[in-house]
Amino acid sequence: MKIKTPIYVTQPSLPPLEEFEDYLKQIWDNKILTNNGPFHRELEQKLCEYLGVPYISLFANGTLALLTALQALDISGEVITTPFSFVATSHAILWNKLKVVFADIEEETYTLDPTKIEAAITPDTSAILPVHVYGYPCRVKEIHDIASRHGLKVIYDAAHTFGTKLNGKSLCSFGDLSILSFHATKVFNTFEGGAIICHDAAMKEHIDHLKNFGFTSELTVEEMGINAKMSEIQAAFGLLQLKYIEEALEKRREIHDLYIKGLSDISGITLPPEPIGLTQNYSYFPIFINKVKDGKTRDEVYEELKRNNIYGRRYFYPLISKFPTYHGLESAQPGRMPVAEKITEEVICLPIYPDLDSKMVNTIIRVIIKIFDYYN
Repeated sequence: MKIKTPIYVTQPSLPPLEEFEDYLKQIWDNKILTNNGPFHRELEQKLCEYLGVPYISLFANGTLALLTALQALDISGEVITTPFSFVATSHAILWNKLKVVFADIEEETYTLDPTKIEAAITPDTSAILPVHVYGYPCRVKEIHDIASRHGLKVIYDAAHTFGTKLNGKSLCSFGDLSILSFHATKVFNTFEGGAIICHDAAMKEHIDHLKNFGFTSELTVEEMGINAKMSEIQAAFGLLQLKYIEEALEKRREIHDLYIKGLSDISGITLPPEPIGLTQNYSYFPIFINKVKDGKTRDEVYEELKRNNIYGRRYFYPLISKFPTYHGLESAQPGRMPVAEKITEEVICLPIYPDLDSKMVNTIIRVIIKIFDYYN
């Protein structure tokens, strides 16, 4: 049953090369490579339409978008965030010379627990930076209510949520700002890339100035900006990707459904939730190995999968709070976030991407069943 060719957790979706060549020819003809070119403007417009959001500003990558979002809202002091995320989330806070305050997550959603957010608020708190994990939504209403009561800004790290909707509304619509990543590993990619979603024209203009060194006119720099612009080649690739996004999402859904059907009866595996009202993008398929039930650890299962050439990912592991950069923080001390510490020791994300055919998915399922039969 061993798989001969390694199967990795993800693989970038790539459109037909010959179609991309048409875009490249236009770039070569007009010789506009960056600086808000025609493909850049067109992609912003089409993404607003597709995502159902009023304003979007494209970035060279998602980390630069996070860095700029904190600048755009003039955040100071402390920012409450989750330890269960990719390290870029909290690094963006540190790069802005702000203090990271970690709070625990909910076991049901893998996202920040609103009660822990409220408990972490101090007079120095100015913002909350929650993360929609695996495309599953944070408790957006509760977080909005907490922010309103305490006068805090909310910036959502929505890197996993391209195309997801909650009760028909884009997950990118919540908070003061939302951040997307268009990295090669994401559902929608532009090689590298990212975006900030905002709610009014004035904030969009402010963000656009910040990502272009702070220029407000040819001769005027009014604030300290950075060079974070998306190139025309990235934007052109994004326009082509949009043409195939629905097809890609449907293929992801089919894989998701095969996993649900094939793994639902295995004792010791907890499968991801099916939240009511959520239109998913099926960006990840996490499973959670409960060592109490089956006497095995997640890492034993992970290594056994690798021996079968199946390269899942312990995503997110370790917690951000475990990295040396954060050891000095009071909120990062062991035992402070028991739910996050439990989830990070249980999770494996299984391979899921549009080119993964159903035969291979069923083989992965059979390998997992065999692993659990062996242990049982």
